[in-house]
Amino acid sequence: MANKNLVIVESPSKAKTIEKFLGSKYKVMASVGHLRDLPKSRMGVDIENGFEPDYINVRGKAETIKEIKNAAKEAPNVFLATDPDREGEAISWHLCSLLGIDPAKAKRIEFNEITKPAITEAVKHPRAVDMALVDAQQGRRVIDRVVGFKISPLLWNKVAKNTSAGRVQSAALKMIVDREREIQAFVPEEYWVVSAKLAKPGAKVKDQFVAKLETKNGKKHPVPDEVSCNTVKQALEGGAYSVASVKTKRELKKPYAPYTTSSMMQDASSRLGFSPERTRRAAQQLYEGGYVTYIRTDSVRISAEADAACKAYIAGKYTNEYIGSNRFENRNKGTQDAHEAIRPSHMDREPEKVKDKLQSDTFRLYQLIWNRFVASRMKAAVYDSVSAEIACRGTDGNAYGLKAAGRHLIFDGFLKVYDIGDEKDKPLPALDAGDALDLKELNGEQRFTEGPSRFTEASLIRELEEKGIGRPSTYASIVSTLDERKYVKKEKKSLVPSKLGTTVTEIMEDYFKEIVDAGFTAEMEEKLDDVADGKAEWRSVVGSYYDGYVKDQLVKAGSELEKHKVEPELTGETCPQCGKPLVKRQSRYGEFVGCSGYPQCRYIKPNIVNVGVKCPKCGGELIKRRSKKGKSFYGCSNYPNCDQVYWYEPVDKVCPQCGSLLVKRGRKYVCSSESCKYSEAAPKSGEE
Repeated sequence: MANKNLVIVESPSKAKTIEKFLGSKYKVMASVGHLRDLPKSRMGVDIENGFEPDYINVRGKAETIKEIKNAAKEAPNVFLATDPDREGEAISWHLCSLLGIDPAKAKRIEFNEITKPAITEAVKHPRAVDMALVDAQQGRRVIDRVVGFKISPLLWNKVAKNTSAGRVQSAALKMIVDREREIQAFVPEEYWVVSAKLAKPGAKVKDQFVAKLETKNGKKHPVPDEVSCNTVKQALEGGAYSVASVKTKRELKKPYAPYTTSSMMQDASSRLGFSPERTRRAAQQLYEGGYVTYIRTDSVRISAEADAACKAYIAGKYTNEYIGSNRFENRNKGTQDAHEAIRPSHMDREPEKVKDKLQSDTFRLYQLIWNRFVASRMKAAVYDSVSAEIACRGTDGNAYGLKAAGRHLIFDGFLKVYDIGDEKDKPLPALDAGDALDLKELNGEQRFTEGPSRFTEASLIRELEEKGIGRPSTYASIVSTLDERKYVKKEKKSLVPSKLGTTVTEIMEDYFKEIVDAGFTAEMEEKLDDVADGKAEWRSVVGSYYDGYVKDQLVKAGSELEKHKVEPELTGETCPQCGKPLVKRQSRYGEFVGCSGYPQCRYIKPNIVNVGVKCPKCGGELIKRRSKKGKSFYGCSNYPNCDQVYWYEPVDKVCPQCGSLLVKRGRKYVCSSESCKYSEAAPKSGEE
C-alpha cells in the first residue's frame, strides 16, 4: 500500500475522529499541544537581541516528536490541522521547524467543526502558515514571559513566595480590588417602600393585587425613614382608593444570540454552577468529539447552512410559527470573526439522543449550547403588559398615587426551549378606570440603597470581555490563576481579594501602573490584533511596551519594595516547641499556621477541621486533613491507631442498604462502600 498522507492535530481524541472521516489513505497523529515552547526554568527571551525567543523542545515530548518526524518522512503530504486560532497557528509553525517544512509551502488546513464534510473540504483547500497570526502569538507569549519573569521575582523576595505578576492577570486582579474598595467606601442610605394590597369590592383572594406608593400631589414622594413611613401609612389607612387609569401594551422578549466563549462561561456559571475551567474542559471534549463547533470565539455569526438546518429542525419540532428571523451583531469592535458562534455540529444529535454517550458535565453543557442555539433561531416571546395607576385621597387631604404592574404571556416563542427564569405570568385582575377598590393590607418595608456587588467568576469574565482584556482562549486561565495564587477567595460565589492579592495590587499600582490599568491592557490587545492583521511588527510592539513601561520601573521597584513587605498575621498563640508567636502564612496549598521563628524553628500547627461525624471504626472524631500533595481528605482523629479514611466529606447518616457512612458527592449523598451503589439526593441548603 502507498504511504499515507499525514495529518497532524493537537488532541488524540480529535485524531481518532478525523481519521475515521478521512479513510485509509490518511494517518492522523496528535502533537498533544505544543512540541516547542519557551523553557520553564529561565526566561528564554534575549531582550538585548530584539526579544529573540529561545524555543526548546518541550520536556517529555521527545517520543512524540520522533514518531511524527518518522511518519512525516514517509508521507507524500503533511497536513497541519492544529486548532484554528493564533495558538494553533503557532503550533503549526513550530511543527514546520521540527519537520523542516517551509511555512510558506506548508499545507495548513483549518475547520470550524469536526464533521466529515468540514474535514474533507478543508483537506481540499490547504494554505500556507499565516505568519501574521504566528507573530501575534509570539508577541503575546514574549510580553507575558518578560513581565512574569522580570516582576515576579521582586514579589517573591519582598512580599511572599509563590506570588506572581502577569500582564492580564494583574489587570484582572486590580479590577477585583478596585471593586472591593468601592464596596468598602459605599455608605448605604435608608429608604422605605410603602405598598397596599387592594381588590375590587367582593373580589376573591386570588384577584387581590399589590400597588406601590409613588407620588403625592402629582410629585415623586420618597419615604426616607420610619417616621415618614408611619405618617404616610396613617394617611393611606383610611383613604378612598380607585383606579385612575389602565394601560395595556404588547411587549416582545427577544432571544439571545448563540454563545460566544464568554457568554457560554457566564451562563454555565449561573445555570450549572460550573467554574470557567470546568466549562472549558467540557466544551473542549464536546468539540473534539464532533458535537459542537470551535469553542474559542467571540463572534455571534452563524453560517447560512447552520441557520437553515436549525430552522428546519424548529419547523419539524415546533411548527413554522416558531421560526424567527433574528439578526445578531458582534458587540465589540475588536471581535475576531474568523469562527462562528458556538453551536451544535449536527441538528440530528438532540441532547437526549446522545445522553448515554456523554459524561455528566459534557451532557449538561451540550444541552445548554443546544437550547441556546435553537432559541436564537426562534421568534420572540410575546406578552401583554398592563400598568394601572391607583389614586387615593388620604385622610390628610393629599392625593396619593400608587402603581401596579402585571403581564401575561401570549406566545412563548423561544421560551419553549430556553428558560430565562422570569417568564412566568404576573397578571393583574381585570381593571377599568373609575373602579372603586378596597384596601386589604398596608405595609411599609425598610430598605437600603445597595452599593456595587462583588464580581463572580461570570461577571468578571463579562467585564474582561467588555473592557477588551484577554481573549476567548484566556478567560478560564485568568480566573484559575487568581484562585491558585490565593489572590482571591470565594464567598458565596463572589470573588473577594485576599490580603495578599490587595498587597500585590498596591505594589503594581505604585511601580507598574500601566500594566494593571484596564484601558492600557486593552490597548495592548488591540496592538497584538494589529500584528495578527499584518499592520504592526511584533518586536516593535514588545519593545515599546518593555522600554516604555517595564524597564525603568524594575530598577525603582527593586530598591523601594521593602516597605511593602507583608508581615504575617499573629494568631495570639505561642509555638509549643520554642515559645515564639505563631503566625498565619501562605503556601501553594493555602493558609496554614506556623512558627514565626522559621527557618530556625519549623513547627507547623496541624490544620484540623472537625466535620461533626464519629468514626465508625473506633468512635473517634472524623477530621478534615490535607495530603502532602495538597488534596483534602477525611480521617480519624485517632490516627495512627485508627486508619479510617474518606476522600469525600462524610455526613452523619448511614446507608440504609449496607450500614456504611454516606459521603457527599456533588448534589448527592452516596454510600462510602465501593461495593454498594446506594445514593440519594442531598438536602437543599437550609434543610439539613
